[in-house]
Amino acid sequence: MLVTGGCGFIGANVVVDRLRRGDNVRVLDNYSRSGSEHARGELGLLGANGLLEFLEGDVRNKADVAAAVDGADVVFHLAAQVAVTTSVADPAADFETNAAGTFNVLEAARASVRRPIVVYASTNKVYGALSGLEPTRRDTRYELASAPHGVDETTRLDFHSPYGCSKGSADQYVIDYARIYGLRTVVFRQSCIYGPWQHGNEDQGWVAHFALQALHRRPITIFGDGRQVRDLLYVDDLVAAYELALQRIDAVSGRAYNIGGGPASAVSLVEYVEFLEQKLGHSIAVAHDAWRPGDQRVYISDVRAAARDLGWEPRTPLAAGTDALLSWLRANVTAAG
Repeated sequence: MLVTGGCGFIGANVVVDRLRRGDNVRVLDNYSRSGSEHARGELGLLGANGLLEFLEGDVRNKADVAAAVDGADVVFHLAAQVAVTTSVADPAADFETNAAGTFNVLEAARASVRRPIVVYASTNKVYGALSGLEPTRRDTRYELASAPHGVDETTRLDFHSPYGCSKGSADQYVIDYARIYGLRTVVFRQSCIYGPWQHGNEDQGWVAHFALQALHRRPITIFGDGRQVRDLLYVDDLVAAYELALQRIDAVSGRAYNIGGGPASAVSLVEYVEFLEQKLGHSIAVAHDAWRPGDQRVYISDVRAAARDLGWEPRTPLAAGTDALLSWLRANVTAAG
């Protein structure tokens, strides 16, 4: 099992899951993300039985990717530039990592005699501003009355921001390599994943960022009015979807699935702040700043296709998932300030 970006948030959770299953796991990471070196140390302890191998490299480097893919039966392609703001500041690096990096992974898989399965972590940002689905503003959130089940996979792709373009291009390449070259690939258009191993900040990973700020009793800056709604999905539920896709890869190859918490786990930013206040027993100072480019007013995943084809559904309630995140942050991050 190859996990690109295996020392990142989702990658670390995938590595832990595969090691528990007794798989041989290889990690390709360039350790550029905050917390990745810490993750390498912690994962190394779990992989002390010889099942885990680390390769320091970059998906932008074809040789690094070819070496990592060599011998792999499955590639979880999670390495990425993950922030819209960073993509706006440096679109070239964003393109090289997300679009060209994914192309390198696909070409290495195509050249491999093992023809590995490729599981790709895409994003809800491929749908852009969701034009045609006009949200209604309520007291604490926006709502999409026209899409009670959320956004489904028939929604028109509409890439916004360099990040949306790079991830969207990669998303389409992964699907097309199944169609044209017969690779077994599957795409997950992910929405607001949260949980242990997440080092969030203002640019990406807002759930962990809010939780960490709240633990430190530091103020939170919300960009926009805070009524933005996302469907939160605990990371273990995402990892479970990956495994189900492997089990059913012949049926789902070349497909894309919207994967998130769905309507039952939809929450606005201001609602989540209030939720944290209730959970921690103290108030949280909130400031507001200008809207960010490409920020959807509402995004809720319609997960019925994943339920139908994978037998998957979100299982972790928001309260339990938040408790697990807070516990992990207390143990691993708060001591560092």
